[in-house]
Amino acid sequence: MFSRVLNSKRAIQVNIIIIKTFMKLRQIIFLHKELAQKLSQLERKYERHDEQIHAIFEQIREFMTFKEKTKNEIGFKND
Repeated sequence: MFSRVLNSKRAIQVNIIIIKTFMKLRQIIFLHKELAQKLSQLERKYERHDEQIHAIFEQIREFMTFKEKTKNEIGFKND
């Protein structure tokens, strides 16, 4: 870029710095994309766990509200 237009050591150094900067940006973007994918995978994994935990709590609540039937007395009732 600059080194083609300006034929100096300074132009070459600036060109190298620019290229390194873009390479670093590329690495950062790739890293963030990879992290975003992993985060999405974790969210999907724990969504299923949340549903299962919710189902467990529902069952526990159901057992807690279970009322024992009263036993019928054996024999004749005298009214």
